[in-house]
Amino acid sequence: MRISRDKANVLARAVTDALKQMDEVEFIEDPNTIRQETRKFLEELLKQEARIDQSARQKIESQKRTILEGSQEWDILYRKYYNEEVKKLGV
Repeated sequence: MRISRDKANVLARAVTDALKQMDEVEFIEDPNTIRQETRKFLEELLKQEARIDQSARQKIESQKRTILEGSQEWDILYRKYYNEEVKKLGV
């Protein structure tokens, strides 16, 4: 899934604000630095998810017969291949 840089900033700000509210969390860095690092982490996580998605789709497309996206069989295979890729990454 692609999101804009602005949306990533909004999410990062929400995470940073939520962390500020927690008594168990103490910032030793500037909150803006925390927000920027959170945004970078979110963007990398989304890139990784996109690679997993693409890999699962490629496996489905490599089947001998055509499996239509949206069909029950496609959904089952997609979940199976997606989960396999996640396990490979140790997530």
